[in-house]
Amino acid sequence: MSARPEIPADEAVNIEINGQPCQARKGAMIIEVTDALGISVPRFCYHKKLSIAANCRMCMVEVDKVPKPLPACATPVAEGMKIFTRSEIATGGQKSVMEFLLINHPLDCPICDQGGECELQDLAVGYGRDVSRFSEGKRVVKDKYIGPLIATDMTRCIHCTRCIRMLREVAGKMELGATGRGEHMEIGTYIENSLESELSGKVIDVCPVGALTSRPFRFKARAWELQQHASVAPHDCVGSNLFVHTRRGQVLRVVPRENEDINEVWLSDRDRFSYEGLYSEDRLQAPMVKVDGEWQAVDWETGLQAAVDGIRAVIDVHGAEQVGVLASPVATLEELSLLQALARGLGVNNIDHRLRQTDFSDQDKAPLCPTLGQTVAALEGVDAALLIGANPRKDQPIIGHRLRKAALDGAQIMCINPVDYEFMFEVHASSIVPPSQMVSALAGVAACFPDAGSHATDAVQTAIARATPDDAQRRMAAALKDAAVATVLLGNAAMAHPQYSTLKALAAVIATASGATLGVLTEGSNSAGGWLAGALPHRGPAGSAVQ
Repeated sequence: MSARPEIPADEAVNIEINGQPCQARKGAMIIEVTDALGISVPRFCYHKKLSIAANCRMCMVEVDKVPKPLPACATPVAEGMKIFTRSEIATGGQKSVMEFLLINHPLDCPICDQGGECELQDLAVGYGRDVSRFSEGKRVVKDKYIGPLIATDMTRCIHCTRCIRMLREVAGKMELGATGRGEHMEIGTYIENSLESELSGKVIDVCPVGALTSRPFRFKARAWELQQHASVAPHDCVGSNLFVHTRRGQVLRVVPRENEDINEVWLSDRDRFSYEGLYSEDRLQAPMVKVDGEWQAVDWETGLQAAVDGIRAVIDVHGAEQVGVLASPVATLEELSLLQALARGLGVNNIDHRLRQTDFSDQDKAPLCPTLGQTVAALEGVDAALLIGANPRKDQPIIGHRLRKAALDGAQIMCINPVDYEFMFEVHASSIVPPSQMVSALAGVAACFPDAGSHATDAVQTAIARATPDDAQRRMAAALKDAAVATVLLGNAAMAHPQYSTLKALAAVIATASGATLGVLTEGSNSAGGWLAGALPHRGPAGSAVQ
């Protein structure tokens, strides 16, 4: 059975590639078809997640009845087209482009951090000459300072513009651009300043040469010295897939692991660079016990015995009900499960992982665990979204990226927030109010739906009855009602609100009345695991009753 998706007959065209007949989707670019078929076509500027620039000209292919080679990334397939990727015309064009690219390249592979994983280096083996015909002086470009995370060696730049397009199209902020023309063109920030995007580190990945590299990783190791370990990002509820690169047991680098259902090929800066904290001088490296008012490092046996003695002393004197256990929402499921088992084994039920939540009045009615209510990928397909106490750009950058894609596709994104956060997309309607007025603002949206909240609690019904919707709230309700696919998302600021239970109930009323999906953007990477593991005062593992 073929792994390629079936192409509907009305969208298929019949073509030939290197003499082999095949079908392709009408309007697809040649390079997309060759990639799907596993046929190698060299490229530098093309990236499957970015717009087409067609400025490197490395992907030249021959097309029958066309007198000159064409760029595969910018040439759509047509019925009866015959394409040749390895003919003399195609390879001749590719080799000529490679020769031009190497004219000004410094050829400093032995000292370049990109060595061993450089696209230019790889393609130069197949398409480059063994001896250069260029004897004139090469250009030299002054390195730019664009922040503490990204090192620049701009003499190596080949002007593919991937970094410019990535920041503009994916991160949503045009922080890099090109000045000058021809070989005098330079990539930079124009006025020297640091990149501010939460996804700025991705320019390292998209750069096909060593012009943009990781500053913390600079000169630490070669790519072939590293071992690769699949992992998951620990900083938010998205769970971005990543690879941890180690050498002799030490973490040296973190890079994205492609997963179209979650983070695609992107990774936020905090997930990429936070590994440096593992080796920070401020990090606790060994158990410590306070002796005569001063902390002293001890071995594990001594440290554990001190913890046992301390807990036992408190329980013996004050009772188990005076002991509290706090778990981090970034702890693993196994750690949370063992911690709650230990606490309850001591007779302690005061255990919780909801460290910033203050309102627990509806916890007995809460579901097994908070969820997004939909897949991460589904967010980019919504027609309307209402954010309540949420700043996905900073708190969950990949969620912010998905919502940006939805907004660019015409979705109406709205928000009710205590702060006027900067989003990387156009906001259809917003209500920026003090925290004390968030309940009344959300009730104003709910009041726009007839009979909304008729089965809700008295507090929710009262809030809706007292609400007087303004224009922004009416626009929010109308957008949610008219949308074929809509979502209502509660963010971290909502969860920390002293009336979180009321906000959640009102959000549920709005979602039910409009047919939207209700979701929660939880804090930490494993809040859902905390609920499932029973790191709660009122529930045991898997929602079981506390004895």
